[in-house]
Amino acid sequence: MTNPILIVDDEPKNLAALEQILGCDYDLIFARNGDEAIAAAHKHAPSLILLDIKMPGKDGYEVCRELKADKRTEAIPVIFVTGLAEVDDEAAGFAVGAVDYIIKPVSPAIVSARVHTHLSLVHASTLEQSYLDAIYMLGEAGHHHDTDTGVHIWRMAAYAGALAAVVGWSATRCKQIALAALMHDTGKIGIPDGILKKPGKLDADEWLIMQQHARMGHRILARSNAPVFQMAAEIALRHHEKWDGSGYPDGLAGDAIPESARIVALADVFDALTTKRPYKAPWPLDQVMATVRKGSGSHFEPRLVDAFVSILPHILDIKATWDAQDDTAEPSDRRKANE
Repeated sequence: MTNPILIVDDEPKNLAALEQILGCDYDLIFARNGDEAIAAAHKHAPSLILLDIKMPGKDGYEVCRELKADKRTEAIPVIFVTGLAEVDDEAAGFAVGAVDYIIKPVSPAIVSARVHTHLSLVHASTLEQSYLDAIYMLGEAGHHHDTDTGVHIWRMAAYAGALAAVVGWSATRCKQIALAALMHDTGKIGIPDGILKKPGKLDADEWLIMQQHARMGHRILARSNAPVFQMAAEIALRHHEKWDGSGYPDGLAGDAIPESARIVALADVFDALTTKRPYKAPWPLDQVMATVRKGSGSHFEPRLVDAFVSILPHILDIKATWDAQDDTAEPSDRRKANE
């Protein structure tokens, strides 16, 4: 259910006019001055604020500045509805954070159209945030039992985005793979703790169970038709395939392996080798890169290895940034670092 619209004006006739235009379609709340407006914004968390400028006490500019300076209200869009019609007045309104500016006397058609447009943008933003929340939660869920990997998924996803960029992916697709890569091990939700946390080498039966996480992750993620989840599903299924066909679950080789999975495979192995795991200490960088180069043409696509080596300083900068993140940091804090 949409939160109400807050209308702020010191003239009752103006409040009545806006109520007549919007009251049939939206829940409305009203304020007569700046202090009432700020109190109402805190209490009701409105979806949108229609704000007069010339009022006794705090004017609309000051009210808008206060709202934008407060984390509780900074995201609420403000539309100025005012008799101040000069260009400088309008510029001042946008300067303090308003999203739109309507001149009195108001046109019902214009008010309705502007309100509808900005509420649509609010809804789209809310939907996008929910969408990102789902991605981050699935990424964290895949490592819920895998406690010794720290910020692995976030660091590895950043590596994948950087590698995708250097081999020519668009900025949009680089962002997509960085999100999709977060979910590459979603299937580990279904792997027993005793296998995930085993400090030594897995035996043959345990290894067969571990391999099932690729198909489990794919089954979970492929349920969505959204492009990022479709990419995540193919990465989950194929990031353990190898360039020479010796990987799992299906022994695909070469270009039969989706490029997204080839990129994540390299990013994933680099991160695993350079960080502490239950079964190993972090390897020195020289040893890691020797292993990566040795895997060119067998484990990894040679073109991607060459590209990875070419941006190694950037990769190490990413690693340093994420190594500085506390393992106990909240997922929301890690998210901000990844955006």
